[in-house]
This record gives sequence, C-alpha cells and structure tokens, in this order.
Amino acid sequence: METNAESKLRLHAIIEGHVQGVGFRYFVSEQAQRIGLTGWVRNMYDGQVEVVAEGVRSDLEELLKYLQRGPGGAYVSSVTEDWTPASSEYRRFSIAPTEF
Repeated sequence: METNAESKLRLHAIIEGHVQGVGFRYFVSEQAQRIGLTGWVRNMYDGQVEVVAEGVRSDLEELLKYLQRGPGGAYVSSVTEDWTPASSEYRRFSIAPTEF
C-alpha cells in the first residue's frame, strides 16, 4: 500500500472536434511521455481520438490540459473524461492502431 506517494489513477478521455489528420496522436504521445505517464492514444472510426493514461492525478490533469488544447491545426470541441483506479498494465505510452 502506498503511504507517502499519491495513488495512481487512470484517465480515459474521448476528444471530439477536428482532431484527426493534424498530428494529434503524436502530440498526445509526446506530452504523455514527457510527463511520465503510461497508456495509449488512438484514432476512432468516427473521427474522435481516444486516450487511456495512467499516473498520479496532478500529471494526468496536466495531460488533460494538453488534450483540451491539442496541437496547432487541431480544433477541440469537447473532451469527455472518466477517472478510475489505475490497472498498472502499461509499461510505456504508445500510439495504438485505429479502433474500428
């Protein structure tokens, strides 16, 4: 049981807007790796981007700010977020295949 460290959480986010074809996945992957998070990002068949990231809440909230902004050329209309306990199943942050 962690006593001196923040417990880890999982952020599941769906990003809507003009978020495909603008380098969004690479932008998210770069930010998540820089922050030290694990998980993945992928395009969805309906034009949205899905993110699953695990880490301490303060780091996940930092990533969330990047998700709400996106890279240059992107337009984010909304970010739906869901918070759950981390599963610790990921060792790094990666770009996953598109979900069909």
